Amino acid sequence: MFSERIDKQQIELGQDFAPKFDERGLIPCITVDADSGEILMFAWMNKEALMKTIESGKATYYSRSRDKIWVKGESSGRFQNVEKILVDCDQDVVQIRVRMMKEGACHNGFRSCFYRSVDSEDSDSLVYEIDERSFDPDDVY
Repeated sequence: MFSERIDKQQIELGQDFAPKFDERGLIPCITVDADSGEILMFAWMNKEALMKTIESGKATYYSRSRDKIWVKGESSGRFQNVEKILVDCDQDVVQIRVRMMKEGACHNGFRSCFYRSVDSEDSDSLVYEIDERSFDPDDVY
């Protein structure tokens, strides 16, 4: 499935894809819009989800709360077609660059899951960075 992790040279400078999954068998995945570079979401993958993503070309994740694999868009129709899979220097994080088939990556209806920021004047508060939703989650889920 994936290369065995042998040594630092192989992992950090070699060409073997040897992702490092944590003690729960998970690896973080940062999902980015292939055109704009905007971070759309963060999710987890296990080996099966990463393999399905590679094989199908559709972003597939692992839900810790539901303890199951899920394909982004399977219930909303907002599929993410994978353009590229990148891995960080020590192969313990993946980034996927995707094209959204419909606007709205967040289950709350926003384009990105990162639609709020910490208020610079009141660190107990959040400020909306994206005001309008791409879709109404009540209509979709």
